[in-house]
Amino acid sequence: MSSLMWYIYDFARKAWAQGFTNAKTSPEIVEKPSRFRNFPNVIKEYCIGCGACISSCPSPNAIKLVRDEDDETKEGVTYPIINKSACIRCGFCAEVCPTEPKTLECGENHLLKSEFNIIPSKRQFIIDDYLCIRCKKCMKQCPVGAIHVEDDGKVVVNPFKCISCGECLDVCPVNGAMKGVFVDNIQDQKELIAQVVTFLEKYINNKEEDLRSLKKDRLLQYNFPLSDIFDKALEIISDEEIALEILTNAINRLKIRIIDWDSETCKKCQMCIPDCPTKAISFDEKNDTIVRNENKCLRCSICYQSCPFSTIKYFISKFSLEEDENGEKIVNVTVKASNLNEEVVMG
Repeated sequence: MSSLMWYIYDFARKAWAQGFTNAKTSPEIVEKPSRFRNFPNVIKEYCIGCGACISSCPSPNAIKLVRDEDDETKEGVTYPIINKSACIRCGFCAEVCPTEPKTLECGENHLLKSEFNIIPSKRQFIIDDYLCIRCKKCMKQCPVGAIHVEDDGKVVVNPFKCISCGECLDVCPVNGAMKGVFVDNIQDQKELIAQVVTFLEKYINNKEEDLRSLKKDRLLQYNFPLSDIFDKALEIISDEEIALEILTNAINRLKIRIIDWDSETCKKCQMCIPDCPTKAISFDEKNDTIVRNENKCLRCSICYQSCPFSTIKYFISKFSLEEDENGEKIVNVTVKASNLNEEVVMG
């Protein structure tokens, strides 16, 4: 009983009441840190449907491409949507987004500015403060003293002193903290990347016979000389160094989804038609066949999963740019069947 009375007396003290009334949460808990990234904001009108954001996202199902329905005046817009329950707010999607202005933004405080765009043009060295660990190895390596620490502790590159030697990039221990980026001729670079994607997709689609005979546990591997696409690249951007940089970045980063449609084995059940989210599949009554509009297709694999006869095949292709024993640059292509479960073929 005495203990209870003591607690009542202690709570009734004026000092305790004042402390309770004036209690405040620590600002470190309440206030959002200046380096905290928001959920990505999507400005769909800027999207070019390249899929770079999906390829870069480390969180499954956090981001996907969708396409609006067509209307009488224009085709539907393709753009990404964010699943906030899966998004980890890493900002990678905003980092790789090639559009200018960017389709994806994570707020002003994410420290990823337009000059951090991965699409290159004329090289400029910039430090991403979000990734920088302040080791100052770049400062020690710089032969002209172009890198310094500002009053707020940020390590920055003085563009007027920088001679673009690239030595800072070589010694930086954090991938992406020191960026050797290019910032001019953005539209030409987009055109070149689109050309590369189109070429690679057509290259794989022309391997119809190999694709249709590919087993689940097997890979298809091809290679061809970079010269097959390099000459056309120079028609868009004549600077060989810049064109090669763009091609290298695009080829090594790309992951292309391939849908193969064997119309001869199609049973015309039309189950794929209502499931297609972009209405890219329709039935041609005149020719009595299923038709897929490749320009509308997002290669989302829903039709592949809907087809009960395994008529539709779904593949993932990756690429790398390497040199052969003669020093010639070669594009390596690897194709594998999707690991999604195959439906049992109905006879």
